[in-house]
Amino acid sequence: MFVFDAHLDLSMNALEWNRDIRKTVAEIRELEKGQNDKPDRGKNTVCLPEMRTGNIGICVATQIARYVKPGSSLPGWQSQEQAWAQTQGQLAWYKVMEELGEMIQVTNNEQLENQLNLWLEKPEGNHPIGYILSLEGADSIVSMKHLEKSYSQGLRALGPAHYGPGVYAYGTDSEGGLGKKGRGLLKEMENLNIILDATHLCDESFWEAMDNFQGHVWASHSNCRALVPHNRQFADEQIKELINRGAVIGGALDAWMMVPGWVRGKSDPARDNVSLIQLIDNIDRVCQIAGNSLHSGIGTDLDGGFGKEQCPHDLETIQDLQKVPELLKGRGFKEEDVENIIYKNWIRFLKNAWK
Repeated sequence: MFVFDAHLDLSMNALEWNRDIRKTVAEIRELEKGQNDKPDRGKNTVCLPEMRTGNIGICVATQIARYVKPGSSLPGWQSQEQAWAQTQGQLAWYKVMEELGEMIQVTNNEQLENQLNLWLEKPEGNHPIGYILSLEGADSIVSMKHLEKSYSQGLRALGPAHYGPGVYAYGTDSEGGLGKKGRGLLKEMENLNIILDATHLCDESFWEAMDNFQGHVWASHSNCRALVPHNRQFADEQIKELINRGAVIGGALDAWMMVPGWVRGKSDPARDNVSLIQLIDNIDRVCQIAGNSLHSGIGTDLDGGFGKEQCPHDLETIQDLQKVPELLKGRGFKEEDVENIIYKNWIRFLKNAWK
């Protein structure tokens, strides 16, 4: 089945992890043997060849660069201007991939339809992978002129915050509202028709964003707080609000978001029984809250700073997303519902946003 993955940090892996993701997962793992600068060295799951064999023909691909104030324990850049330059480097990588025929940017309905039809008609072809450009955390937006420039470069979705306090909003493991700057960002996003990605917003910033943004909203990679109690996940009330706004919520595959009590560096996916079933649990809960299958999808976040050591034990590479349709059917989902979840909801959302 054709797959739409709503969250992959491809350029981050290429530049910060120094991975040539045109190579296979096995080749990348071999190259990283003996390296220990990152906890996921030699354990990656994502590459362009395996996306093709997994029929993952469209994804939402990120730019990401955080500004951190002195004394912060979070990794990041010491100025917004440095963060901007980092995201521009990431954009340059995407553009090189386009030049090589590996990827193709999707920014409007005509391009979306062309890319979808190409993969549906010839799923075995060596096609370029379509990507919708998203910015995870808005710290790199130095001014609204920079946001306009980003839109002209193809940016179509934006999450105002990532982890901790940001320039425009508060994210995971922090508390606070948007304030004047955040509300100004949302207004300009609305003017440009940039999708608001509610993922990572802390509760106060989330509700303030819902009150101040009238554009299109999705949650690219978020799970359910009722299943894993942490502020990174959405409470049922937030899920209901997103559904009322017409959002799609992408289930994520980071193990600590899938099972309670996960301890980074100590817990083990096989020993602690982290599997794709927990993804189904999160998808199912969103569908139960909605009363239909129209608001749930997949946003894996695979290789988003973690690898095999912190993802489902029954997923070796991203191509194993092909296991998900049968797991959904095993839970009682009909073929139409499965197609909605695996790709049609995201396509429908974008067609509506870009009409």
